[in-house]
Amino acid sequence: MYLLPIIPLCVIFCVGTTLSTPVPEYEKFLENPRYLNYDELTNLFRKLETENTGLVKLHTIGRSVKNRELWALEINSNVNNRTLLTPMFKYVANMHGDEAIGRQLMVYLAEYLIYNYGKVERVTRLMNTTDIFLMPSMNPDGFENSEEGQCESKDRYVGRENENHVDLNRDFPDQFEPQRAGTLLSGRQPETIALMTWIISRPFVLSGNLHGGAVVASYPFDDTSAHRTCCVESRSPDHDLFKKLALTYAENHQLMKKGDACSNENFDKGITNGAYWYEVKGGMQDFNYIHSNCFEVTFELSCCKFPFAKELPQEWKNNKEALLSFMEAVHWGVKGLVRTEGGDAVLDGDVVVVGLGHNVTTSNRGEYWRMLLPGKYEMYAVAYGFLPSERVTVVVEEGKTTIQNFTLKHEPVEQGKQTKKADGWYWS
Repeated sequence: MYLLPIIPLCVIFCVGTTLSTPVPEYEKFLENPRYLNYDELTNLFRKLETENTGLVKLHTIGRSVKNRELWALEINSNVNNRTLLTPMFKYVANMHGDEAIGRQLMVYLAEYLIYNYGKVERVTRLMNTTDIFLMPSMNPDGFENSEEGQCESKDRYVGRENENHVDLNRDFPDQFEPQRAGTLLSGRQPETIALMTWIISRPFVLSGNLHGGAVVASYPFDDTSAHRTCCVESRSPDHDLFKKLALTYAENHQLMKKGDACSNENFDKGITNGAYWYEVKGGMQDFNYIHSNCFEVTFELSCCKFPFAKELPQEWKNNKEALLSFMEAVHWGVKGLVRTEGGDAVLDGDVVVVGLGHNVTTSNRGEYWRMLLPGKYEMYAVAYGFLPSERVTVVVEEGKTTIQNFTLKHEPVEQGKQTKKADGWYWS
């Protein structure tokens, strides 16, 4: 029997065939790992903005006690003019200055997204469809007062707290302390005021708050009316959705999903209700949910608060998939436009999901985003001066975004006046 030589066989079967080779991802930032101080981080972010016009915009949302900028890097394929209905996502790290892993991961994530755009399909899709904001440090003063290699906070919580010795994650309005919640901005730290203003003024949809000292995903509520130190679950109206969001990060984290990464800790599937773990009064994640449209989950990333820099490449590997998967979750649920019959945007209207006691408010362009788990929902839109829209049944599918627009008719004067209450609108 005549056997074709090996080389001709390859010619016969390989000519005209394109072999897809995975594009190597840019991760040069892992070489010579180290933490960037405030000045180095500032210079890097300015460089990224200058060299990537149209993809990157550097924002300052305020200043710290010691007058350091609170930088937020915006990354999107159309950063100068957000495309209508593009959801806004944010990561905020280092609100406790001595919890440093999240801070450096935000630097890595920024470079990973920017330098892989147009080369890695997943990154390109994410940046084309999502307006991403990365804040590496909410507490730059605290970071500068902290020390690499310190796994626990220093005496008197130097570094953890801001320059005025205030724990920023206890400085937000609290739903169960109305006498304090009512003051809103009065008496709060400049970093807290900056974040509150940013959260309320921008239509963020989803957020991750990055901490250290444990390895777990913690979801709202952090506080409870019972005011117990632990072990009492405090459920939000979107409890099941928050659990799924927490699981999305934990299941994609190399250690978190096990639930026992740190000694004396055992979290089922790597997640916990915040108040069940321990009560936090005046926390940022509850503020996001109660005072804005934004859903926020807290991620504790490392047993050691400020590990040596040599650990950073492994921490990137531990968190990379989780960081990306959680960002992609911003597209869960329903989004759309609320318009008048004449086509004008309805500002500050509410979109109501019947049976869920948590509405979302339209943006200044009439947009809304309502994160939801797969299922069937009854929804409608309302706004002052308008009749409520017709109720519609909306189907949400796994991993997909449902588009549902609403049209509102102006309220006839003779029919009375609409009054807003917590769970929607009624006639008076």
